[in-house]
Order: sequence, then C-alpha cells, then structure tokens
Amino acid sequence: MQRIGIYPGTFDPITLGHADIIRRGSKLVDKLIIGVTTNPSKNPMFSPVERIAMVEREVAAMGLENIEVVGFNALLMHWAEKMGANVIIRGLRAVADFEYEYQMAGMNQQLNENIETVFLMADVSLQPIASKLVKEIAMFGGEIAPFVSAVVRDEVNTRVRKLGKLGDF
Repeated sequence: MQRIGIYPGTFDPITLGHADIIRRGSKLVDKLIIGVTTNPSKNPMFSPVERIAMVEREVAAMGLENIEVVGFNALLMHWAEKMGANVIIRGLRAVADFEYEYQMAGMNQQLNENIETVFLMADVSLQPIASKLVKEIAMFGGEIAPFVSAVVRDEVNTRVRKLGKLGDF
C-alpha cells in the first residue's frame, strides 16, 4: 500500500519553516500532497492561485520528486479521503501549536480513524518563524530574508510596496 501524506496549510507566504517540514515530511511517505487552502480569517496577502504557484516554485527548487501541490477548500478530512491520504503531516513550533494541533488531531480521528496525524517539530533555528509574523515584519519595513527564500522575500516586498507599509501613516 502506498503511503500518501498531506501537508495542509495556507502558506501565505511559504516560509523556510514550511520548507523544512516539506523536506522532512517527504521522506516519511511515498507521495506528499501539499494542500494550499483558503482561510479568510487569516487575512491572506496572496490569492490562492498565487500561493499555489509560490509553493510549486519552492518545491521545484528543493528538487523533491514525490511532491504534488494542490489547492483545496473543503473539510480537511473529506479532502484527505479524496486524495487517498493515510497520513496528515503537521509542523509544530511551540507548545501553543501543540495544544491546537492535538485538539485538531483528536477531532480528525473522530471523523476518520484510518488517517493518522504525524507531528514534526520544526528545526530549532526555524521555530519562531510564522507566516503571519513574516507579513507583519514586512509591512513595517523590516527585513524578512532570514525567514523566507530570496524569491519569496521579493514577492512579499513587492506586495507590501503595492499595499503600502504600515509605518507609512
């Protein structure tokens, strides 16, 4: 039986932390599907189409062959079933992440006990990185190079210039 894993997220933008989980998660399964989802409550900077393209480009740069990037807007477990997944991969940065993810894993298990959730701890050097914080730093004119690839940094900075920095008013 082929092990199919999914790594869902908004990836707005994709960070070095996400890339670390993708790289490591791809070693645990035969095929890793990165699910780029919508979450309007997170106030996305990039459209779903832009985020999918961003993730596809970053994955291509990693040279990983067993990864597919797919957009989705559905209940995670329904989408996981549709993709034939038997593993959900989630990255953890801190204790606060664990509490939320633990609750979600329990709910997901109630919906489908045949799909396991696997938690991967982010690399210590990448643990503080969060897409939300990357966007906030950029919006206030801070340097985001330590948190994202050079191409993503340029995309975020271009978008910030278009939107206007928060420190400008």
